[in-house]
Amino acid sequence: MKITILLLLSLLPVIGEEERVNLNETSMKNLGIETFTATEMTFESTFFAIGSLREIPSSHSVVSSRIPGRVVDLKVIAGDQVAKGDEILKIESRQIGGKVIPVFAPASGIVAESHVRLGEPVDPSKELLDILDLTSLWAIARVPQQEAGKLDIGTKARIQIPAMKGETIEGELIRFGTEADASSGTFDAIFLIKNTGNKLRPGMRAEFSIITATREDITVVPREAVQGDLTNRVVYVQDFDLPNSFIKAPVVTGEENDAFVEIKEGLFAGVDVVTDGSYLLGFAGGGNLSLKEVLDAAHGHVHNEDGSELTEDQKKTKGKGEGDDHEHGENAGPINKLLIMACVILGVLLVISGIRQIILERRLAKLT
Repeated sequence: MKITILLLLSLLPVIGEEERVNLNETSMKNLGIETFTATEMTFESTFFAIGSLREIPSSHSVVSSRIPGRVVDLKVIAGDQVAKGDEILKIESRQIGGKVIPVFAPASGIVAESHVRLGEPVDPSKELLDILDLTSLWAIARVPQQEAGKLDIGTKARIQIPAMKGETIEGELIRFGTEADASSGTFDAIFLIKNTGNKLRPGMRAEFSIITATREDITVVPREAVQGDLTNRVVYVQDFDLPNSFIKAPVVTGEENDAFVEIKEGLFAGVDVVTDGSYLLGFAGGGNLSLKEVLDAAHGHVHNEDGSELTEDQKKTKGKGEGDDHEHGENAGPINKLLIMACVILGVLLVISGIRQIILERRLAKLT
């Protein structure tokens, strides 16, 4: 049975394979085809890590009163931005005469916490406010221990903050954590980042592409341009002469980083390759699947034969039942067609296996 399944799987990738895909303008738009010119650049070797943002310990200031008394004026609350020297509250002294003493911000930053309310009694041991300077932050990556030898102070990283919709920030390694985490097999690598626009906050999740080496003049394409598995990698190259025509080209790849794939063989710098839409283009070039079927499967609704969206009149016609048999039959979708073909091949292989078993049993019967 295992042999049968392996034979079946080996047959599937070559069914209906074609080397060229021709589209029209409408098809190009519906597939969302975008291209990138393969280029030679400085290639950065990277590895991935996750972590979070933290405040820099030295950027945390605490406001307190030098005299006992009570709060008679409170000018700020948590979340307010203050500058060093701003008057932020007033304390009425408990001493005779009840002198009112202003209290000033010891540093610029954001009021992180307020521990007092108007009229509340205070003394010098009580924390009144916490102020954080968030112009710079620590981005702490949890790095696998086996990567430790690749890092030095000054190592750069590209850091994405998911909460900021993928905005990328550059960080520089300034120090390591004091202990490794034995349970997770990681240690802390601390990167310094600038908080441009003051949008980032301690505790936000961070994703790191840590740069460990660079190589010059490497031909690269974006990661999304490369399709196939590790044994059969291909890109779709735009034809030099025919508009909206793409040729499937096998390539030999090297290293990958967070953005690009190194191309060792099969492609030269200056050639345009498909990035957005390349995955669907692979289905459209499969021979047995039309552009309509590809888009029907990808978008979950019916398209015209050229891949365009149905007009309102066409949708009404479909809603009245015209063409229903056609839609459920011929346009069953690429996945259903593939399953039908797989079942046919599997059935044939099972019949052959059964015939061989019968012949073997008859031979054994004659020998006994």
